[in-house]
Amino acid sequence: MSTAVLTISSKNYSSWSLRGWLIARLSGLPFEEKIAPLDDPSTRAELLLLSPSFLVPCLAHDGLEIWDTLAMAEYLDETMPGCGLIPKERVARAHCRSICGEMHSGFANLRSALPMNLKAHYPNFKVWAGALGDVERIRTIWKEALAASKGPFLFGAAPTMADAMFAPVAARFTTYDVTLDPVCEAYRATIMAWPLMAEWVEAALAEPEELDELDVEF
Repeated sequence: MSTAVLTISSKNYSSWSLRGWLIARLSGLPFEEKIAPLDDPSTRAELLLLSPSFLVPCLAHDGLEIWDTLAMAEYLDETMPGCGLIPKERVARAHCRSICGEMHSGFANLRSALPMNLKAHYPNFKVWAGALGDVERIRTIWKEALAASKGPFLFGAAPTMADAMFAPVAARFTTYDVTLDPVCEAYRATIMAWPLMAEWVEAALAEPEELDELDVEF
């Protein structure tokens, strides 16, 4: 099996890079990490939500290139049997795929109103009305999954691709001081304390590059 290469962009700003990296790490597939520089025009366009498609993260493995995080998760679940990216039980698998698909294709207002910025913190931030519906929907997704699985992760005791997909949301809720009910707050805290997440955040805080358009005072 050839060495895999995962191309990502900024660890501070790129929510999709975080998702892809967590999925790859959860799979157990060894990979080399390649960073796309912030001064690359396509990288900046993706981070600023100005690109019609997202080509990072991109996993190169065995002659394939996979740049969609859901496709990456499905490929790695097949390539690394037993890695646990997707729940084994039929109903849980369907539920997991459904909420991952919803996260993948939706929540545009949340993305634009609360861009990921792990170095920042905005206490008492007021979430504008357009994003409140997204926040409430995410609360519902989390509570329904946790009620069925008993937690602490969305589908039980171990993290799955669903936790990787929603990890940037937990980071956004932390950055912008979003008020949560006790169940959702406990899940947010679980994600932020997750060793893989802590590793990513540590690297993000040490990242020297900055994107002026996202380093603004709200």
